[in-house]
Amino acid sequence: VQLQASGGGLVQAGGSLRLSCAASGRTFSNYAMGWFRQAPGKEREFVAVINSNGNSFGYAEFVKDRFTISRDNAKNTVYLQVTKLKPEDTAIYYCAAGARSSEVVTGPAYWGQGTQVTVSS
Repeated sequence: VQLQASGGGLVQAGGSLRLSCAASGRTFSNYAMGWFRQAPGKEREFVAVINSNGNSFGYAEFVKDRFTISRDNAKNTVYLQVTKLKPEDTAIYYCAAGARSSEVVTGPAYWGQGTQVTVSS
């Protein structure tokens, strides 16, 4: 499956963005989807995951009710609504896909290219 992320940008602290990831190539509704991020000089880290049906979610602790993952299987797209952004949220955000949520969290089968999110103080 091919993944194309978009929606990043420059935003002030406290602002919001909606990241999108469009999938193609295989049946989107068969895959769990997730978001990761990588800040400069740091390792890539898990952000959020959603199962194939869109009725089960998982978030990293640092999200703390600021981020929301969702999906639209009719549009083959997964979203990450990010709110109350902080400068430490600055990173490249990547979408990922796997056969199940546990696979996405531990080692996704597919990665998209990233979209840059920069939060100014």
